[in-house]
Amino acid sequence: MRTLKYALLGLLNQQSMTGYQLMKHFETTLREFWSANHSQIYPELKRLTEEGMIEYEIEISGTVLEKKLYTITKAGRESFLEWLSCDAPIGDTPKDVFRLRVFYSSSLPEHERLELLENHLVRHQARLNHLKNNQKKFDCIPDKSTNEFGDYLVLMGAIMREEMTCEWIKKCIDLCKL
Repeated sequence: MRTLKYALLGLLNQQSMTGYQLMKHFETTLREFWSANHSQIYPELKRLTEEGMIEYEIEISGTVLEKKLYTITKAGRESFLEWLSCDAPIGDTPKDVFRLRVFYSSSLPEHERLELLENHLVRHQARLNHLKNNQKKFDCIPDKSTNEFGDYLVLMGAIMREEMTCEWIKKCIDLCKL
């Protein structure tokens, strides 16, 4: 399954955008749960255009700079909505190098194991603070019919994930100190 296809169709279902604007969404809004880089996005946009899922208009910016403004087509919207409404199995557990290190951490001297856990806790607390700062963009829970509502739900999940990860690491530290 080409999940990037649906990530792009979903963004274009919200509004028409240039490739640059799409990239910015992957660097900001989607960053907390999905990633894609320039070398993935532009070939996928070309493929979606060839498949008739999107189309574009050339816009002139200044005197010579051409930008493509991508818009989802009817076929693209139908494909996106079909994908969105399908029930999909839970994906494989993502690989987590830190958890693998914790699994084998009994091979480390006790003080190094604690250092490993404490350093990782600091990084997760920083990520949690970052997410909570992002949450400030919402004065209240957005209306369920808006695009912002999905953003709110995913951000809430990311905050809860980081809170639980911090709690887990703290418990690991406590157990190591017994």
